[in-house]
Amino acid sequence: MTFTSEAPEVAGAVSERLALQPHLFVDGAAVSATHGGELAVVDPASGHRIGTAACGDAHDIDRAVRSAARAFRPGSPWRRMTPLERGKVLHRIGDAILDRADEFAELEVLDAGKVRGAARSIDVDFAARAFHYFAGWPTKIVGSTVPTSHPGIHIATEKEPVGVVGAITAWNFPLLLCGWKLAPALAAGCAVVLKPSEETPHSALWLAELAVEAGLPPGVLNVVPGRGADAGRALVDHPLVDKITFTGSTAVGQEIARRSADQVKRVTLELGGKSANIIFADADLDAAVEGSAAGLFWHSGQTCSAPSRLFVHRSVHDEIVRRLTAIADGLRPGHGLARGTELGPLVNAAQQDRVAGHVRLAREQGATVHVGPDVPAEGFFHPATVVSDAHDEMACATEEIFGPVLTVLAFDDTDEVLQRADASEYGLAAGVWTRDVSTAHRATRALRAGTVYVNGWGLTDPAAPFGGFRRSGYGRDLGPDGLEGYLETKSVWTFHG
Repeated sequence: MTFTSEAPEVAGAVSERLALQPHLFVDGAAVSATHGGELAVVDPASGHRIGTAACGDAHDIDRAVRSAARAFRPGSPWRRMTPLERGKVLHRIGDAILDRADEFAELEVLDAGKVRGAARSIDVDFAARAFHYFAGWPTKIVGSTVPTSHPGIHIATEKEPVGVVGAITAWNFPLLLCGWKLAPALAAGCAVVLKPSEETPHSALWLAELAVEAGLPPGVLNVVPGRGADAGRALVDHPLVDKITFTGSTAVGQEIARRSADQVKRVTLELGGKSANIIFADADLDAAVEGSAAGLFWHSGQTCSAPSRLFVHRSVHDEIVRRLTAIADGLRPGHGLARGTELGPLVNAAQQDRVAGHVRLAREQGATVHVGPDVPAEGFFHPATVVSDAHDEMACATEEIFGPVLTVLAFDDTDEVLQRADASEYGLAAGVWTRDVSTAHRATRALRAGTVYVNGWGLTDPAAPFGGFRRSGYGRDLGPDGLEGYLETKSVWTFHG
C-alpha cells in the first residue's frame, strides 16, 4: 500500500494564515501576547512545524475578559442591538464560514490531522449550520406571564443573557466546537472569551476576525490561545466570567467544576465517553458493520462519542469481526490533503504513545489484537485496530483510548447486553442495530446516555441537544437546551396599588 505523510501544496489563504505574526484577538483586533509567549503548531501527519501561535497567559485572559465585560455593559452597541439585528449578524458569520469553506477545511487538516473530505463536509459545514440555526433564535427568546393569587400584582418572567462566557474547546474539532459554543452564546446576547486548544488555534482566530467583519461589535468575541494550566485556569477563575462552557477530558472537566464552585459559576461540561454500540443478531449486518466502523475509525477514533465498545451477538460475532478487520485492513493512511487518504494521524506524539500502550496492554491481558497495515513512519499515525476476545473489565473496554481501536465483545441475550452496556462510568452516546422495534425501544429506554442511535451512528444536528450523563458531563450543547444554558430567568413583580 502506498501512502504519504507529506502535505500537498495548500491554498494561498491558508499559507497566509499560517505565516501571520503570532497574535491573540482582543477587543476586535489582533494583538500580541503580553509576555510574548509562543506555541509551536505542528502538522500531525508529518510531525513538522507549520506555524507559530501566540501563547496567552493570565494577563491576556484578564485583558480579554475585561474587554468582554465592557462589551456586555448596558448601553453598549451589543446590548443595544435588536434581536433581529443580532440574528442577522449570526447568519452572516455562518455565510462567511461557507464562503471560505475549502480554506477552513485545509486549515483543520493541517492543525488537527483531519482528512479533507470529512473536514469540509462535517467540521466546516456543521460549524456554519450552528450559526445559521441559532441566527433564528434571538427573536424567539421570550418570557411568560405568571398566574398569581395576589390581587393587584402582575408577574412576568424575562430571559436575559447570563453575561460573560468563558469557552474552552478541544483540539479534535476546532472550528466545529466554535460553532457549538459561540453561536448559542451570541444568540443569547452574551459576550465571550474563547480559549481554543493550544494544539489547534488557527481556525478560532480567523473566525473571530470574520465575526467582526460580519458586524459583531468589538469585544463581544475575544480569542486567547494558551495552555490550559495557565490561560485556561485563569479564565475559569476570573471573577468577571459568569459561565464556563468546556469540551474536553473528564479529568479537566472535574477540575473546572471544582474551581467554578467557589464562585458559583454556571458550568456546561461535555466530557469523555466509552460509548456502547450493540449489534443484535437480526440487524442489517451490512449497515451495522459499515456504520460501526465508520463511527469508530473516522478522525482516527479521536471523537468523544466514538462507538469504541462494540457488543455483538455471539451468533454473528465471528462474521462481524472478520468484516471489521477487512475494513481496517483496507483503510488508506496518509496526509489528510492527499487524494485517497482515509485514515489520518493522531494529534501528537503523546497520544500516539498512549494508543499504542493500550493496544499492547490488550494483548498482554489476553485479547486477540488485529492491527491493520503499516502507516507512515513520519507523523503521529496508528493503524486501524480491532480487539476481539475481550472482557468487560479489560482496560480496552473501560478506558477512553481516543484512537482507532475498536473493542468487540460477545453477548448472548438482551437483558445481559443492556446491563453490560450500561455498566460504565460514562454516558455520552450509545447505539443499537436491530430490525425489531420492541428491542430498539427497550434498549433506548435502558441505555443511560445523552444520545442513543438506532440503526445509525454519529450524526449531529444544531436543533438536537448533545451532551452526556454521569462522567460524560452535564448541560447540553446545541438545540433549545443548549441556548438555555446561556440564559438567566428573571421574575418581574409589578404592584398596581
